[in-house]
Amino acid sequence: MGTMDGRVAIVSGSGRGIGRAIALKLAAEGASVVVNDLDAEPAAETVAAIEAAGGRAVACVGSVTGEGFAERFTATAVESFGGLDIIVNNAGYTWDTVIQKMTDEQWHTVLDVHLTASFKVLRAALPYFRANPVPYHRKVVNISSTSGYYGNLGQANYAAAKAGLIGLTKTLAKEWGRYRVNVNAVAFGFILTRMTEATAADNATLSIDGRDIKVGLNPEKAAMASKIIPLGRPGTPEEAAGAVYALCLPETDYVSGQCLVVDGARV
Repeated sequence: MGTMDGRVAIVSGSGRGIGRAIALKLAAEGASVVVNDLDAEPAAETVAAIEAAGGRAVACVGSVTGEGFAERFTATAVESFGGLDIIVNNAGYTWDTVIQKMTDEQWHTVLDVHLTASFKVLRAALPYFRANPVPYHRKVVNISSTSGYYGNLGQANYAAAKAGLIGLTKTLAKEWGRYRVNVNAVAFGFILTRMTEATAADNATLSIDGRDIKVGLNPEKAAMASKIIPLGRPGTPEEAAGAVYALCLPETDYVSGQCLVVDGARV
């Protein structure tokens, strides 16, 4: 018996990194999971890993910013597993530069993938929540960042999007309490993923939605970042997933409208 038995979760951006760890954790505790990724292969790999461990999962491939994605994402949960109980808005990436060099495209793209896409998923889920009340608490966890909490050099777009998610979280916690839905956020600091791993290559990029996005940290900067974290190291995707999982438990049924900072005590 798992703590999530009988629950149905959707996790955006769960083919890789933190999202994958969240999907695996929820599935390991008994939840049926709709896995999403921009690319079919990583989504299928996460689904296969869940099924190999005895869990249940299906893939919903596509960009969270795509037309009609939010409705398709939520419908996949209902059609595949008969319900929807947990929403984790995790998908996203950074596209950094200082504000005087930031284009309108950079600004809108990052806000769309982090903030607008999350808004659309939540809006799409509400009719189902209202029409299908349950005797337990449903859970929403929006993935924010310490950049949205404190700001960060070169991340005006990302910080604004992640701060917006905190505002969205606090507002929906007030609007959705009547439906017995807890809405919280988690603001991650330095978590080791392909976006933050140390690399000596200045031109390391990933192709996302047809754009080449720079990834990775200079090894010296990565080492310096670890030194100013009181716990002495970055977090792992599994540790990040643990924070999200905690906000999905019945033990946190009276926690709503909060943003849990997960950064190893770095300020």
